[in-house]
Amino acid sequence: MTLRVRWLGRVPFREAWALQRGLHERSADDHLLLLEHPHVYTLGVRADLRHVLVPPAEVGADLVRTDRGGDVTYHGPGQLVGYPIVSLPAKRGSGRHGMADTVAYVRSVEQLLIDALADLGLPDVGRLREYPGVWVDPGADDPRKIAAIGVRLVRGRSMHGFALNVAPDMRYWGYIVPCGIPDKRVTSLADEGLDVSLREVTDAVAARAAALWGAGGVDRRDVVWRHRPEDLSAFSRGEGPGEVVSVTGRTVSAPAPAPADGVPVRLRGRLAEAGVAPGGGLQIATRKPDWLRSSFRTAPGYLRLKHTMRDLGLVTVCEEAGCPNIFECWADGTATFMINGERCTRACGFCLVDTRHPQPLDPGEPARVAEAVERMGLGFAVVTAVARDDLDDGGAGGFAATVAAIRRRTPGVQVEVLIPDCKGDEAALATIFEARPDVLNHNLETVARLQRAVRPSAGYARSLAVLARAKEAGLVTKSGLIVGMGETDDEVVSALADLRAVGVDIVTIGQYLRPTTHHLPVARWVEPAVFAAFAAAGEAMGIPHVEASPLTRSSYHARQAAGEAAGAAVGAS
Repeated sequence: MTLRVRWLGRVPFREAWALQRGLHERSADDHLLLLEHPHVYTLGVRADLRHVLVPPAEVGADLVRTDRGGDVTYHGPGQLVGYPIVSLPAKRGSGRHGMADTVAYVRSVEQLLIDALADLGLPDVGRLREYPGVWVDPGADDPRKIAAIGVRLVRGRSMHGFALNVAPDMRYWGYIVPCGIPDKRVTSLADEGLDVSLREVTDAVAARAAALWGAGGVDRRDVVWRHRPEDLSAFSRGEGPGEVVSVTGRTVSAPAPAPADGVPVRLRGRLAEAGVAPGGGLQIATRKPDWLRSSFRTAPGYLRLKHTMRDLGLVTVCEEAGCPNIFECWADGTATFMINGERCTRACGFCLVDTRHPQPLDPGEPARVAEAVERMGLGFAVVTAVARDDLDDGGAGGFAATVAAIRRRTPGVQVEVLIPDCKGDEAALATIFEARPDVLNHNLETVARLQRAVRPSAGYARSLAVLARAKEAGLVTKSGLIVGMGETDDEVVSALADLRAVGVDIVTIGQYLRPTTHHLPVARWVEPAVFAAFAAAGEAMGIPHVEASPLTRSSYHARQAAGEAAGAAVGAS
């Protein structure tokens, strides 16, 4: 099996844990997740709370109980955390279905780190007989712990892993009894005088992991190696909507200065960091190929349905986004409604949604959406929304209320929700999951390398964790990718593998079309044969339905895809 190595950047502990659970439960491949955490203390199953010496919140840290072994440990910026999800051989003599050898596995992870540290120029590291982990000067009077290890093996497959101290803030170990060991010091590569970057350490560890677990092939993908607050939208930085200016009587966000080609300066920087030349794409006036041209063909009743939407004061993404498939979908009894207002608190590089200060929620909107579903005679309704980072629940309550309203009014209608990430908040996501939509859709949008350029206020790991949690809740899950923004075909296949690894049932893949010169350039027109190859690759991995074509959008053939995914689930059971 393939070892899929992912550098994921800075990921909150609970999101990484949800992603681990999804990969452990559903993936046929091996994985190594490499990342940093924001400040967090984690407690193993036998941890003694007395070893937490100060309230974590007072030092800006979270506290999480886990199901790994060991006592209390710290994770934070400047520390490389690795989570191997790998299948292990059974313990010798335990039979074909026997238990994996936990001690042997821990020793192998220790040796991986010992070898990587030697590669980096720190050779005097090893083990202590009485404690797990990796230690500097293990045979001296003052051994110092440089890497902690805490694992869990279930059905011969590993979870949790190791934390290697590169250059963290060492004060945080003073607020706990690290790993429950009161008489041993903790150190880091920086404290030992080794000046190496987190990236160099990650590369060394990944190389040793490939040698240990990568006999079936290695697929490595990285998100961009930087964390600059100015890349984020104002709301994501906690600063509200930012300054506004008046333009022809409308209040709009002031745009950033842009060079002659129209690409904003901040976006140019993000593209360059991701290896995409902002001026290297297609000009916005470049003629589209024939396969990207759709004919205008109104279906019977189209104008009547449109008037229904206007009468009820509702917005469909079908109209707002100028979707080329609107006539086919409406004729098929499918439409996509946008709730929670029309103004988004993020500024993704591909999206034309209004980013002015969001308006208060309309409490009557769910009922009006339900009325529209009935009056339009829909058999399948898709409900989506802008990101609402200004709301405590990220807009989750609006989704739940709308699903409930549709079910009360037209119980036979299937409902798909296309949700933002709700900032990864477990309670907010649970609110949506408990509404039991027929399909839970959350778009990954692009490959790992381009995430920061394309949607700087979101995250690759967070989106995979949202989908993993939805699958854990027993929902049919769906996601989408946009291509033509600077990715390679191999990166798209890797993203499909990651979606399959967390159990996604339906994937859509379509061509990116640049809304304005202030948005991401189109890097290429992806030919229909390449879309067919993406679909074949995804389905060969085991994804029940992949909808891929130049004009595919998130809701295209949504009803048919949901039926295929449900049928596949029944067949698998």
